[in-house]
Amino acid sequence: MEENAAPADIARLEDHIEALRDSIARCRKIALAAKLVITAGAGVLLFTLFGLVPFLTAPVITAIAAVIGGIALAGSNSTTWQQTETRLRNSEALRAEMIGGIEMRVVEESKTLH
Repeated sequence: MEENAAPADIARLEDHIEALRDSIARCRKIALAAKLVITAGAGVLLFTLFGLVPFLTAPVITAIAAVIGGIALAGSNSTTWQQTETRLRNSEALRAEMIGGIEMRVVEESKTLH
């Protein structure tokens, strides 16, 4: 029974590692979206400030909200990303330890029958 437990635990851990990698990929996408939102909001504010776009209340307030929201999203996502990467490194180390602890048996060479 003990022999079957280790491979099952390793398989579950590998599924967990794959889920963490997917989460990190989502964090990358969110980071890109946050940067785009910040850039777009800042661009609208700068265009308005330099008079390239007429001053209208709604776009300016939306741009300010976009910059603030993008900064908040980037900060929150950065923390999540770092925590997820830490969990991924720990899980990969545990997997390596579990694989290293498995007692391998030597398979003797057999004669080829062809």
